Amino acid sequence: MSDTTKTPAAKDAAPAAAEDPTAAAAAAPAVDPRLLVREEGFKGYITEFKRKVKGGELGSIPVVIGLIVIATVFQLNNDRFLSADNLSNIGYYMAATGMLAIGLVFVLLLGEIDLSVGSVSGLAAAVFAVVVTKNGMNAWLALLLTIVTGVAIGALHGWFFAKIGVPAFVVTLAGFLGWNGLMLWLLGSSGTINIPSDEGPVRLLGKASFLLDQDIIGAYLLAGLAVLSLLAGSFMDQRRRRAAGVPFRPTSEIVLRVVALAIVAFAAAMVFNSSAGVPNALVIFLICLVIVDFVLRRTSFGRKVFAVGGGVEAARRAGINVEMVRITVFAIAGGFAAVGGMFFAGQTSSATMLAGGGNTLMLAIAAAVIGGTSLFGGRGTVWSALLGMLVIQSISTGLSLLNMEASIQYMITGAVLLGAVVIDSVSRRSQKAAGRA
Repeated sequence: MSDTTKTPAAKDAAPAAAEDPTAAAAAAPAVDPRLLVREEGFKGYITEFKRKVKGGELGSIPVVIGLIVIATVFQLNNDRFLSADNLSNIGYYMAATGMLAIGLVFVLLLGEIDLSVGSVSGLAAAVFAVVVTKNGMNAWLALLLTIVTGVAIGALHGWFFAKIGVPAFVVTLAGFLGWNGLMLWLLGSSGTINIPSDEGPVRLLGKASFLLDQDIIGAYLLAGLAVLSLLAGSFMDQRRRRAAGVPFRPTSEIVLRVVALAIVAFAAAMVFNSSAGVPNALVIFLICLVIVDFVLRRTSFGRKVFAVGGGVEAARRAGINVEMVRITVFAIAGGFAAVGGMFFAGQTSSATMLAGGGNTLMLAIAAAVIGGTSLFGGRGTVWSALLGMLVIQSISTGLSLLNMEASIQYMITGAVLLGAVVIDSVSRRSQKAAGRA
């Protein structure tokens, strides 16, 4: 090892070690933090956890604690909160806004914002309704056209931002207004177009469970598939990293993670099967989360997104096509907004002027941030969309059970969002103090 790669402590210790070989042999080198679990076993988990917390890396801890507090408070005030039917409602209704939040995670990772996703989702539902009901287009072909429309709109926003240099805030604010106007024009004076509930995508995204019905224990099959996928993927990753000679998860940690997932997954399956089965919207939402998580963590494009969010100039010097990454990210956000619009259409079997309006945009942004995605870019995971939506939908549903007004919900959600941003800011400051930012 060259002197340039040694720590100051190692440089100071080198002459002493040369003079006293016995002391050098007895000296115990510090354990690489990445290898704590492998070197120290389960004790390493505690050591690593303390190290991360002191360094400001809180991860999902605040969200998990928040969910426990929310569930406890509402259950004490209304024993229906943790009932199977209510939990099924939470899982179903969070999927639509959650799809918008997935796209926003990509944008936030760049350190930018997209204010148009709510309007794009409403426009997408309107486009689908018009081409199906008025032009007689096949519903599945109309779905493809709808998604392409969202992707094209997002790419257009990204082009103005990346190529022309217009701030993303301004571009997407213009989109928020313009696409909302186009949606109103398509819907006409009535402001609503009803979509036959037997049309393929709308029927699929309804509240019923057509793919995984409780009669064929579909929820348990889905839970088993998730557990087996994690088990196989973890061991494949362990073997690949071991062969490459880089730190890898020990078998004990893999088993612990798989057991934890199995408990959560099969408990959720039991809850859904005791209600109305697993809603298709939730299944599709979870599948999208898994796919996007793979893209962000396992592909070169995902690494480029994090690199651009961490530092534009550094990414450009590393040879990354920053403009193309930006355009692609906004196109992805537009595509997920369109899919979210179809989820909204599935809930009401219609395209309305209220779709994607109101507080939809704010809730989607809040979900990503509350779930742990940093507003400053370069840090976060797509699972933020799931965790954040669980928090927001749990608050909404809980307050509805208590017959609270919508104004209370907005105030509480706003306070939770502010708390999440404060935690993120404090976390970043702690990481800088610890030399990890």
